[in-house]
Order: sequence, then structure tokens, then C-alpha cells
Amino acid sequence: QVQLVESGGGLVQAGGSLSLSCAVSGRIFSSLIMGWFRQAPGKERQIVAAISRTGDSTAYPDSVKGRFTISRDNAKNTVNLQMNSLKPEDTAVYYCAVSRSIPYLSTKESDYIYWGRGTQVTVSS
Repeated sequence: QVQLVESGGGLVQAGGSLSLSCAVSGRIFSSLIMGWFRQAPGKERQIVAAISRTGDSTAYPDSVKGRFTISRDNAKNTVNLQMNSLKPEDTAVYYCAVSRSIPYLSTKESDYIYWGRGTQVTVSS
């Protein structure tokens, strides 16, 4: 059984920073791609960051590139998301996710099979 628990969400003013963390149980952590997604009210869930097994490759959509940084610690089974220069449009529930066994760095939601319950991030203007 794989379990993911996010933490670190909250309320921040525009221009501020937040750091999210996701703790993953299960021995499979280091063998799989990890991702962070977000879903705002009335909108579809979207990728915000993905990281390879070793952490040497990452991917971001243009909307967060240069502001968000994903990292992982395979020894601690954690994946983190550092969010800087936050904007009101970053307001959403943020989820971490574990991919199925794939040989590429995916940003497709359908490639992720285990999900956390999410943590709320609210950015005020």
C-alpha cells in the first residue's frame, strides 16, 4: 500500500513563498517519477512539477517555471515543492502523486496512479 501525505499549505500574500512537502510510504518511492499537481475551483487538475527517479531531471509548465522548484530525498521518501513569487492565480489544492512504472519523465495526469489528499494553498492579493 502506497500512502502520500502532503503538508505545508496555507495562506500567503502575493509575492510570498511557501514550501510543500510530501511524505511517501512504501519501498517503491525511489523507483518512480514524482509529481505535484494543483486544482483550482472549477478548473481541471494540472501539473506544476515533475521529477525523475534520481532527481536530475525536472519539468514545469510555463505558468510556474522560474518560480517553483521540485526536489526529492530518496533516503527520506519525501518530495518537496518550493514556491516563490506566489500569485493569486496559484491558489489551489496541491497534490503530490506517484507515477506508474514508466521510463520517461511524465507530466500527464494519467501516468500518475497514487495520490495524496491534497493541501490548500491560498494566495491573497
